[in-house]
Amino acid sequence: MPKDHLNTVFKGALILSISSLVAKILSAVYRIPLQNMVGNTGFYVYQQIYPLYGIGMTFALNGFPNFISKLVAEQPDETSKSLIARRAFHILSGLSLVVFFGLQLGATWIAAHMGDVNLAPIISAVAWMFVFMPWLATGRGYYQGKFLMGPTAVSQLIEQVVRVAIIIMAAYFSVRLGWDNYRMGTWAMSSAPLAAICSSLIFTAFGLRYLLAPAPAPTHPLPSYRKLTKRFVIEGGTLCLVAAVVILLQLVDSFTVMRGLVHQGKLPEVAKALKGVYDRGQPLVQLGLVVATAFSATLLPALTDALAKRQPIEFKRQTQAMVHVSLALSMAATVGLVALMPQINRLLFGSLEGTTALRIYIISILFAALITTYTSVLQSLNEYTAMIIGIIAGLATKVLANYIFVVHYGINGASAVTVLSLAVMFAVMWLGSPEDLQQVLLESGYLIKLLALSAVIGIVVILSCHQITALVGPILANTRGMAGIITVIGVLIGVLVFVAGAVYARLFTIREWLVLPYGKRLIKAVAKGKEHHS
Repeated sequence: MPKDHLNTVFKGALILSISSLVAKILSAVYRIPLQNMVGNTGFYVYQQIYPLYGIGMTFALNGFPNFISKLVAEQPDETSKSLIARRAFHILSGLSLVVFFGLQLGATWIAAHMGDVNLAPIISAVAWMFVFMPWLATGRGYYQGKFLMGPTAVSQLIEQVVRVAIIIMAAYFSVRLGWDNYRMGTWAMSSAPLAAICSSLIFTAFGLRYLLAPAPAPTHPLPSYRKLTKRFVIEGGTLCLVAAVVILLQLVDSFTVMRGLVHQGKLPEVAKALKGVYDRGQPLVQLGLVVATAFSATLLPALTDALAKRQPIEFKRQTQAMVHVSLALSMAATVGLVALMPQINRLLFGSLEGTTALRIYIISILFAALITTYTSVLQSLNEYTAMIIGIIAGLATKVLANYIFVVHYGINGASAVTVLSLAVMFAVMWLGSPEDLQQVLLESGYLIKLLALSAVIGIVVILSCHQITALVGPILANTRGMAGIITVIGVLIGVLVFVAGAVYARLFTIREWLVLPYGKRLIKAVAKGKEHHS
């Protein structure tokens, strides 16, 4: 690959990574004011249907665009690229119409199986988003296939900003005008098709030129619609499945948690509020994953480059750095959030309800981060079997166990099954991955050092929080403002202990330190300290 072209690819990947990071942060953060404005039951109404939106946007943003970009990149000339994009658009249009009509006609049936028929209008509202999915996915995939990431990045940010703005406005008017929770939910979920329309405008010129204008004569043979559809189902479906793992688990929750709580003996209104409390964990996990995977993702271009240049030793080093950084950050985020959960729950959501369930749920960050990292490496190696089997095994665990655990253990049971499902997914992927990739976790006593350091972080943070609580008294400690102060102090202590412990235990190599923020400065500071003592 020419150097100029490689630089273009790296710059494009960086632009897309930054926009994805901003979009993920927006997607996690807006739910906190939403819950504060509409309460637990209002949050339940929104979160019940959110997985349907999440799956649609995963298809339009990640899964199918990545597959279409591969199809476009395979073509030898511009005419073939535009024609393959046109065929992809036709196939996706058929798929999206099937999903759209399925959701519209089956809205009442789906809502009834979620345990709440009042959700039907919200399902109908979000279904309209699928009408725009082919346009978005094809436009993004076409430009990504030509290594132009700007249009995808801009459309992604427009979609998130418009959607979040509409949701917050719906929540505001709901409180101001006294709407019921279902009316609020319908307006909030109408944000999905409206945001899709706005982000689709970026691809207007592309669509008019390549998708709707008369097709040019082909210059090279193209795969038939039958073969292309088969590839869409197998390759594209796999990419979508990988990208939508966490959302699919949430979809299982939508069908089982509310019904399980009612079966347990809870009144429907109490069950709805409890499901809303349980759903507090989702934005926290999202934020934790952003922290855990953002920095390791910066190594992906170097990983791809090493693979392209057939440098197995360099590929292994980059893989090790990705896994080590992702695991360390996800472990630190998990331990810190678990230790600080009472204060975080009080600060963000105004109560201590569901603290135990949220502490269990937060462990998802650890396994979800590892799954994200391992799937990136396995995809680069074109190793899909372990991923598919792992995802199916994890989803089967969630489907088979969730309702039973909710009936017996309430929302604590749902949290435990989510963690168990992700653990099963990762275990299958790890066992099915190449031996070199398996060994990355076990080399140099890395795992033992990290577990010991995590235990120290957890103990120090919990003791610090107890000490501050004892100093200020239980009444002041239970206020939202003091919960914020304790949280900030706890985070700072946790970060200091993590950095000091990682340096002392030599947890990271120099390459791995350089990935982290201020890692270069820390290396220089440690080197100067050694010189001074010597």
